[in-house]
Amino acid sequence: MNHVSPEKAGISSEQVLKFVQSLENRNLSTHNVILARGEDVFFEHYWPPFDKSFGHRMYSVSKSIVSIAVGFCEQDGLLCLDDKISKYFPEEAKRATDENLKNQTVRHMLMMATAKPAQNWFAAAPDDRVRFYFENDGVQSRPSGTIYNYDSSGSFVLAALVERLTKLPFMEYLREKLFDKIGVSKEAFCLKCPGGHSWGDSGVICTPRDLLKIARFLLNGGTWNGEQILNERYVTEATAKQIDNNPWGLNDFDTQGYGFQFWRTWRNSFFFNGMGCQFAVCVPDLDLILVYNGDNQGKNLAKNVIFEAFFTHIADSMQGVPLAENAASQERLDAYCAGLTLAAAKGSKHSDFEREVNGVTFAVRDNPMGITKFKLEFDGNGGGQFGFTNAQGDKAIAFRMCENAFGAFPQEGYADEVGTVKTKGHFYRCAASAAWIEPKKLFLKVQIIDKYFGNLGITIGFDGSGKAGLYCAKSAEDFLNEYEGFAEAEKII
Repeated sequence: MNHVSPEKAGISSEQVLKFVQSLENRNLSTHNVILARGEDVFFEHYWPPFDKSFGHRMYSVSKSIVSIAVGFCEQDGLLCLDDKISKYFPEEAKRATDENLKNQTVRHMLMMATAKPAQNWFAAAPDDRVRFYFENDGVQSRPSGTIYNYDSSGSFVLAALVERLTKLPFMEYLREKLFDKIGVSKEAFCLKCPGGHSWGDSGVICTPRDLLKIARFLLNGGTWNGEQILNERYVTEATAKQIDNNPWGLNDFDTQGYGFQFWRTWRNSFFFNGMGCQFAVCVPDLDLILVYNGDNQGKNLAKNVIFEAFFTHIADSMQGVPLAENAASQERLDAYCAGLTLAAAKGSKHSDFEREVNGVTFAVRDNPMGITKFKLEFDGNGGGQFGFTNAQGDKAIAFRMCENAFGAFPQEGYADEVGTVKTKGHFYRCAASAAWIEPKKLFLKVQIIDKYFGNLGITIGFDGSGKAGLYCAKSAEDFLNEYEGFAEAEKII
């Protein structure tokens, strides 16, 4: 890919600036943005500490990558899309009590038109997710292919299907079939699940540039450098509308239909869609791609903000010919982006009340988090720490005021390479910032930035007479569960 100015690609640098400002004005936690047209990248920026080499968890973008692997399996004659899934998992299917589940086809699974609502494997923690899928004895059922219903566990089984047929982890199969040809980094991989399967519905980790190349391959109709690597028919079907996904009759970005593990959106476009706002948006009539990565879990409107800003400021503003170069506009864009870093807590760096609680220990009454005491300490130079005691013992989160401090989140034993499997001695990397959001109220913003992403907000409000309220709210897939709820605290005299 070549790097060119926005004007060379047919859009003003001012419009790109407005797009980025739209994200920043809504306090999104953005990690990177890449904008490309044809073979040219006309904007690429990373919000520190993220950079172009960071292996980024793509969450449900993984499903779209699994779909590509299924397409290669079909091309290699290993499966038929209209075969029943039970054909490929005969032993596991014996556990199924529902005929609709047994009879659903590979095509229907690609379309998210499976027979039963997904089970919660995080709550059940099965030792084999494939077996767990077929053991679904829920009473709700429908003939597969009739109703769209988002089913992550079905996508997981599709990845397991690829691995059963190819005798390879699906990312290694794609390495042979595609990745080496288009230059996907050697470090791209997928997390595992209990049972030895790849976490195909959520666990792909690759760089944003890797995702750009995969998106470009699809926008090229399955070709690369003039070679038809994956047949155009499958690519066309996979990225076209196969089923309606709009039960409320809306005209939102994500209600325009669904293909084979790909979403449809405005302007006859399709996109890869992962939790927390992992996107690759492909606009065929403009030969345009947006790659966005961030962690906006818990921010329900974040996806709408990104899509509306992208289509308003970028897609709808693209011209069919290059524009005259505008050095002043390009300099304004560069200068604005040069000052961007990972989102941090917003508010005041200092409060007159700070001295009243600095170094003071508060005892905490029984609470859902199991926190028994806490103490805030401020160093006078814009930094500090939140110390607390929970079931694991004494903990501390170092922070900076209105900017991030980087370190290890103190809770030990969250999952690492294998989902849901607790790993002794393992800690996640995190960014932590704090701000006074009221004269007597401190907000602590913690962002997990590791193989797993998650957000934790800790709010401490003081009444001025020695008592405090503590509130912890988290948004993360299967961790930070110890940090949810309210508590009452009182200063220890």
